[in-house]
Amino acid sequence: MSSRLVALGVLVVLSVSACGQGAAGQAPAPSVETVRSGASVVGTVPPAVLDPCALLDPQDRSTAGITVLGVAKEINGARACDWTVPATFGVTITVDERNGLKDLEVARKTATKTKVGGRDALKVADKKAADGTCAVLLGMGEKASVQIDVSNTNFTDTPLACERAVKVAGLAEPKLP
Repeated sequence: MSSRLVALGVLVVLSVSACGQGAAGQAPAPSVETVRSGASVVGTVPPAVLDPCALLDPQDRSTAGITVLGVAKEINGARACDWTVPATFGVTITVDERNGLKDLEVARKTATKTKVGGRDALKVADKKAADGTCAVLLGMGEKASVQIDVSNTNFTDTPLACERAVKVAGLAEPKLP
């Protein structure tokens, strides 16, 4: 019974502290998945409750060099959270519950298959453009993904943008269902 109370408590905390909300009238997914914090199971919540702003806690933000709070937004119907460190870089995490890695349109010449934790991922950067942007796309089952996009403010140093994207992906990945 106490594990049910813990799960209910986690759900209430996530609901109250959520910085991003789903679109009005959007039905939650019927399945329930496990949300993990580090190596331990914290509780279960529907995938539709996954809040991109909650994927980086204060310690994670500090580790990644993010000194600001995230701002909830929506990108193409998907929940997202944006952190902009003035005069340095920005990070956007998008939770896409409709498109798995295989469904995302990514130019083959810019994508590299990789793993983050035990999860399939793609690192996407156009090295020829050298535009200071990089993304890490994490698979979350067959029909969902989490996308971490990093842009350096001066739009230079793509390797640094990729280093930041990989670091943020590694911090967020253990919290994904």
